[in-house]
Formats: sequence, structure tokens, C-alpha cells
Amino acid sequence: MDACARAVRAPDDVLGASVACLLSGGHLVIEDVPGVGKTVLARALAGAAGCDFSRLQCTADLLPADVTGTNVWDQREGTFRFRAGPVFANLILVDEINRASPKTQSALLECMEERQVTVDGTSHPLPSPFMVIATQNPIEHEGTFPLPEAQLDRFSLRLSMGYPSAAVEAQMLRELADKDPVAEVPVVASPIDIESASRQVARVHVAPELAEYVVGVLAATRADPRCALGASPRSGIGLIRTAKAIALIDGRDYVVPDDVKGIAVMALAHRIVLGTEAEIRSTEGAEIVIDALEATRVP
Repeated sequence: MDACARAVRAPDDVLGASVACLLSGGHLVIEDVPGVGKTVLARALAGAAGCDFSRLQCTADLLPADVTGTNVWDQREGTFRFRAGPVFANLILVDEINRASPKTQSALLECMEERQVTVDGTSHPLPSPFMVIATQNPIEHEGTFPLPEAQLDRFSLRLSMGYPSAAVEAQMLRELADKDPVAEVPVVASPIDIESASRQVARVHVAPELAEYVVGVLAATRADPRCALGASPRSGIGLIRTAKAIALIDGRDYVVPDDVKGIAVMALAHRIVLGTEAEIRSTEGAEIVIDALEATRVP
């Protein structure tokens, strides 16, 4: 987290959540206006973790094969040979994912869920660790294809970085205006270290009462009359996994309620489908999650 902070000026909870998402084996969507450091954060995270990085710039004419790769004819060997696409990296940045067509967006589903690519009936495993960081611009909607609920549900967290404070922005201008920010990021880990940390995350203890607390929060979102569709069971699994990673980062081998509460909005808000009346009133998913947290008894 400290290594990433050398390149991108973002709140500590955003940086911590990004690292926790990587350690928990999840995927991340960053939704914010242009120029606040979404791409820099992805590059810094990959650089600090010592992971292979690949960037995919989404456009309306991007094809699924441009993402996954395709079989090409090798004249010398007289056979087809698989040419891997940019998705074959430890960390892939899918920039402006909502500018890609739904067909291309769906090409990422198997990658994110199964950690493999299937081309012409043959499956090709993706490298480990593997993480997708997708970005979206929330203010431009012309020529875009909003992610369907099924695909949004596959992202463990949705973050918003926001603008830095005046003092932080002034410091950033002095220190980073004449250099590549990512060049300042030291390599502090390796893919082997990330896999080892992920195994430690899996061993972090979650008390039965805490699991029941998460289920209560999920149930509260489903019962909320403002929701057409509440948080899914998969979102609860993602919430627990990320909370376990946060506990490990804090040096604990057990999860406490504050770990869950601190990450709940990032993990659940984007998975909630609002009803018509709530949309008219410009209600946000974050409000529903906060209300659900307040309505659920903390163990």
C-alpha cells in the first residue's frame, strides 16, 4: 500500500481495498472521472506486486478475440497455433470497459470466473495470480454499453478515488509533474509472494456470528423496498474474502466487524438493482448498504 502511494494520491481506504482485492483473488472496478489516477493505480499495484501487467483499451469495435487471443495458422508447422491475447497477464487493466460491446464484455466472464480462456474447444489456463481492474467514466454515456448486473456481480469491489485535497494535489504537482509516477514505485513482492499471501488469507478465521452478521446485512438489502434486487450470495462471499484480506494486512488472523463494515459499501453497492421509484429519486446503492448496516445488529 505504501509503495502504491508513491505514485497515486488516493485515500488510504482506496489503496488498502485495492491491495486486499488482489490478495483475496477478486476483481476491481474503478468508476470515476478522467484524470484522477485510475490507470496509475492499476500500474502501481502491478509494479509493486512484481506482476505482469497488460492494458486493454476498450472501443466499440473491439472483438472478443482481441481480448482472449485466437488460433492462427503456422505455415512452418502446418498447424494452428494459439496466439494469446492481452488477458494473459497477472493484472489486466480494462480501460473504459463500458465502451466495449456486450459481446466483448462477456468474453471477460470466463476469464474472471474460471481463470481460463476457451478457444475452439481448447481451454488455456490464465497465469496466477490473476486480477482484472476495469475502469468506467460515470459522466459520459454516449456510445457506451453499461455493464449488465451479471457481470457487475463478478467484480468484488467498486471504488471511487475522488479528487485529492488542495495540499495533496500541490505536493503531487511538485513531485510528479516531470516524471512517470509509476517509476517511483518499488517492487516489494512477487507473484509467488502474492500467492503465498492469498493462501494465508484463506486461513484467516471468521467466527460463525460474523458470518451471520454478513447474512443479515445481505437480507436487509433484499428486504429494502427501494431495491428491485438486493445483494447476492456471491457478494457475501466476496465481502468475507476481502474482509479476511484486510484483517491479514492489519496483522490479524481473524476478522472483526469493523473489517466488514469498512468494506461493505465498496463490496455491495454496485450489486444492488434499484427499483423505479428509487431511481427517480436518485437513490444510490451506497445509501441502501449503509442503512442495512445500521439495521443489522453487530455481534
